Amino acid sequence: MSSEQRTDTAQAGPMLRIPSPPKPEDRESVFASGTSPQLTLNEKTPGSELRELEDKLNRCVATLAMHFQPIVHASTRARFGYEALMRSSDRALPHPGAILDAAERLERIPTLGRAVRSATAKVIANAPAERGVIFINLHLLDLFDKQLTSPFSPLAKVASRCVLEITERTSLEGQIDLRYRVAELRELGFRIAIDDLGGGHARMGTFSPLDTDFVKLDMSLVRDVDKHPMKQRLIRSVTELCRQQGTKVIGEGVETEAEAKVLVDLGCDLLQGYLIARPMPPFADPI
Repeated sequence: MSSEQRTDTAQAGPMLRIPSPPKPEDRESVFASGTSPQLTLNEKTPGSELRELEDKLNRCVATLAMHFQPIVHASTRARFGYEALMRSSDRALPHPGAILDAAERLERIPTLGRAVRSATAKVIANAPAERGVIFINLHLLDLFDKQLTSPFSPLAKVASRCVLEITERTSLEGQIDLRYRVAELRELGFRIAIDDLGGGHARMGTFSPLDTDFVKLDMSLVRDVDKHPMKQRLIRSVTELCRQQGTKVIGEGVETEAEAKVLVDLGCDLLQGYLIARPMPPFADPI
């Protein structure tokens, strides 16, 4: 998620249970949350409405473009990389969250996911290496898409420059061995991040620090962290555990210097949010 708003398959790793604070309204939804309320095709929806929605989705996918929000080293503010965020020049669906909701409702997540990954891969292939790594959101349903683990996919060709974010907000327990899928992605050269830790079904037992390179704190933990000792204690627990395993912690949704200072003091390695920069076309930021 954004404010825009080593594999060990033999063990699950240490468990860290974090209470889920109320999630604030995001400034902008991005591809990967998979949690917005939506209808499904099993519900009674007029066929004309579905056809209209599908037409809107097709138009948005056809005009898909990616914007990028910088991620920086917490202590120096030097650029580390970017998170890729979905945009469309067609306003048939007014914001990224609406596009995602439509794809879920129409059972078109694979189509949207492939379009996002293809568009991102094109940008990465033409970007200088000094721009750093690119974080790419995955909807959990993307993990069923065989293209994701194909060595011939557009994104696989630039895997060494990619970090795949797997959200903790949605649970598919019993449906897919996520550790096995993570192992497949690592074989291709991708690095892995847990997204939204501290929100929804955030549990370090699902993806332990042994399985991932990065952990992204949910913005509900980051928001006003300078004013909430309980949030500070939770974040400290995460950073200490992750440091033991060599996993970097990213504080996202950072909007104030006070939040940034506390996150640095608590041991966060990287920062992302409006305080640093808003998402923008590739790569227009001065960082």
